[in-house]
Amino acid sequence: MNPGMTEPEEPPYATPVATAALEAAAPPVVTTVGPRWSPWGFLRCLWYLGSRVLVALALSSALLVGALRWIDPPVSSFMVRQALVAWRIDRTTPYFHHSWMPWERIPPVLPLAVIAGEDQRFAYHHGFDRVELRKALAAWHRGGRLRGASTITQQTAKNLFLWPGRSWMRKGLEAWFAALMEVLWSKQRILEVYLNVVQFSPSTYGVEAASERYFDRPVDDITLSQAALLAAVLPAPGAYRLDHPSARLQRRADWIADQTQRIGGRRYLERL
Repeated sequence: MNPGMTEPEEPPYATPVATAALEAAAPPVVTTVGPRWSPWGFLRCLWYLGSRVLVALALSSALLVGALRWIDPPVSSFMVRQALVAWRIDRTTPYFHHSWMPWERIPPVLPLAVIAGEDQRFAYHHGFDRVELRKALAAWHRGGRLRGASTITQQTAKNLFLWPGRSWMRKGLEAWFAALMEVLWSKQRILEVYLNVVQFSPSTYGVEAASERYFDRPVDDITLSQAALLAAVLPAPGAYRLDHPSARLQRRADWIADQTQRIGGRRYLERL
């Protein structure tokens, strides 16, 4: 080094103090770690989404049932199912026979016959006949087959919205729709819809179509014996034949005609 020259000082940034100051002023480095997967978190998310879906379905079904208090349904789920089956096997139209008949034009003998044959406590229960349910459960506990105890309200729900079968899922949905109808509809409206959508043969739905097809007359002119015959096929419309009634079907029809008077006749309809 030349005489008279001084050793150059280290730059300020190289001193320990300056380095510490720079480190203190620099933003900290944050290492992010993704959330760990948790089965409980997944279940909570699944429950949240499922509950929202169930609430949406419940509200939409309630709105649908509420609207049908005033709007006559053009078809039922059973009719749609029948049309799909007929279409798949290339059957010619019409795929099913159906014509809506308002309550005012349905003669009293028809609702009376259906009530007498299907649900004699229809005017008194709220969609579920506890007496028949207890009888069915008691017979099942004794070792018998678990028979149906459906009311007219439940059968209306099944025919209008659901599908045939005996699954617990269908029975649960049937109970839900039946409860909605009992709350949002009158008894008369339930019976009116039932008479217009119920199945009388594999491709015939509603009392008007059945009367025209099998008795060659409009439902306005139907007699008590014919109304009883229509009601007699309802437990098994695929097994009985209205064009060739069996002796068993005729005996059931005679019993129903007798029951229409025993339950009170037209006075019964005044309770609806």
